[in-house]
Amino acid sequence: MRKLTLSLLLLVLLFGSIIVFHQRLISAFILPQYIDWASDTEVAGLQLGEPLSAAQLALAAEIGIKQPEKVRLVYVDTVPFPYHNPMLKLVGEATGFVGEGIINNAQVFGYSIYVRKDYQLDTPKLAHELVHVLQIERASLKQVVTQHFADLLKYGYDNSPLEQEAYAANKRYSNR
Repeated sequence: MRKLTLSLLLLVLLFGSIIVFHQRLISAFILPQYIDWASDTEVAGLQLGEPLSAAQLALAAEIGIKQPEKVRLVYVDTVPFPYHNPMLKLVGEATGFVGEGIINNAQVFGYSIYVRKDYQLDTPKLAHELVHVLQIERASLKQVVTQHFADLLKYGYDNSPLEQEAYAANKRYSNR
């Protein structure tokens, strides 16, 4: 029995070490590539996107965005992802951002909100995305991406703190 307990302990330590190694590897080499791509995607969205309407500006201000006039909505056929980078594609598939059967309806890159053209961006859904803009405005794109990745590993997508904050906005604005 003692041998089994020791073997299980060693197995847990081994898996823990592998997880920590992968997190550090991703944080050191892969996340910076994604953050650079996401920053470029924000810049493109600021140039291509539409400004918020008066009602949308009021919602953004109510949510707490300090510079709502900077927010742009970019309507696209497919929300962008750096498929051209094999490592980012692999991580995107592993974390459930991309892959067969996965449709990304909207995603925030700084002040740019990319939205699929056929996605109904009603007030609760816009509020959700605006919370992500607020999260980035409070910190930075780099900090939010880094935190979100760590949270995905720890909590999963639906239970990550950044998503929980955004889901609260869905509920808060559900009757508008």
